Amino acid sequence: MSLKSERRGIHVDQSELLCKKGCGYYGNPGWQGFCSKCWREEYSKARQRQIQEDWEFAERLQREEEAAYASSQGAPSLTFSKFEEKKTNETKRKVQTVKKFFSPSSRAAPKKDSQEAKSSSPSINRQASLETERASKDFIDFLKSFRKPGQDILKQCRGFIESMQHKKDLGIEEQSEFVQDFYQNMVDRLQTHSSFKGSSERIEKVMDQIENYIMTRLYKNVFCPETTDDEKKDLAVQKRIRALHWVTLEMLCVPVNEEIPEVYELVVKAITAVIEVDSRRVPRDKLTCITKCSKQIFNAIKITKNEPASADDFLPTLIYIVLKANPPRLQSNIQYITRFCNPSRLMTGEDGYYFTNLCCAVAFIEKLDAQSLNLTQEDFDRYMSGQASPKKQDSEEWSPDTCPGLKQMYKNLNLISQLNERQHNILSDAKQLEKDLIDWSEGVTKEVEDIIEKFPLDIKPRGQPVAAIDSDNVENDKLPPPIQPQVFVG
Repeated sequence: MSLKSERRGIHVDQSELLCKKGCGYYGNPGWQGFCSKCWREEYSKARQRQIQEDWEFAERLQREEEAAYASSQGAPSLTFSKFEEKKTNETKRKVQTVKKFFSPSSRAAPKKDSQEAKSSSPSINRQASLETERASKDFIDFLKSFRKPGQDILKQCRGFIESMQHKKDLGIEEQSEFVQDFYQNMVDRLQTHSSFKGSSERIEKVMDQIENYIMTRLYKNVFCPETTDDEKKDLAVQKRIRALHWVTLEMLCVPVNEEIPEVYELVVKAITAVIEVDSRRVPRDKLTCITKCSKQIFNAIKITKNEPASADDFLPTLIYIVLKANPPRLQSNIQYITRFCNPSRLMTGEDGYYFTNLCCAVAFIEKLDAQSLNLTQEDFDRYMSGQASPKKQDSEEWSPDTCPGLKQMYKNLNLISQLNERQHNILSDAKQLEKDLIDWSEGVTKEVEDIIEKFPLDIKPRGQPVAAIDSDNVENDKLPPPIQPQVFVG
């Protein structure tokens, strides 16, 4: 029997206001009759189902791509068109699914019989799968114009990737040799095709696409593997750079004036570019970031000096940029590029030159000492320990156009440096005072012991009992009587 209540003259069945899930709480009409707790649960379940569908959609596209190329023997262009048509249909179905999920009807009647989707694919894996899918599509689109040679290139790349899956247990250096041998074999094979004979530029473009395709797929297994000490080196370099945060432009003789707004902006762009290296998956893309950083450095030097920069100016500035950026996983990225990049890029061209300078900069930072910065060993140790910092420029020496915030920052740093020095002196004086007190206490104790030893205390034994003072007074009876108190009555 339902309870009745009258509200504003209208009879309302309270059982109809309860949550549809039967939890006993009142539902909200805006949430299709569910209470807030149950609606959050249903929304979470639906969201997990959508994530799982997206993951399955990406995997299905990958399988269809492989099946399409496996069956493409005589008409490659037709196979590509069928593949694109299937992908378009799947994309439309995915959009309709998302719209249906956010429609009121789907929220009103959630399926109770459906099982909760398993969150077995974290977001990072999903992102990696999307990047792999994008690299595969770009590779296929690139090979369309080559027709028969394109089929052979794709077949060789897929066969190599499949063979590398069985070499996961090998050392990273052996895997690197396999990749480098594959690069060389592909160059030799391309040179035998009539489409590529005498065209080194076309071969280089194809090799760039091959590198992008295979290294996107192999990145997760070959970047910073657990069998190496790359991670340990990353932490050591990061800690070293963090300890050298106090190094200034003047110490490195960097010909860059950060007070010029345009130069300061270029320095920030260079720092951003070198940090961006870690976000790339392909060695060629990582080299592109390094090249971009280097060009920003050359532009900053050129604006500062009003003349083209030289190699002697470039390396100290690159060292300064690395110290300010402290890029994540720096050693792992350097090792990854060295092991798996197309060797033609590292041995020739501007990419190889800038990469070599980056390696030199990291080696310099690892071995940097007081002599490298023209400092005394005492000052270098104090700066490294954080007890002091180099004195900054006084506010009176700044140009009128300098940013006020920058001047205030240097002023505050100077005050902090002075406070650190005063604190160091106070601690030294306190330790000296403590030592003086201990020495004084020990000196006083020793003097007392010497006096006692020199003048020992002679205590005589007790003789006969001491008599009263008046015991020998024979005329005791002649003494006057004791004084009695007098009482006056007034």
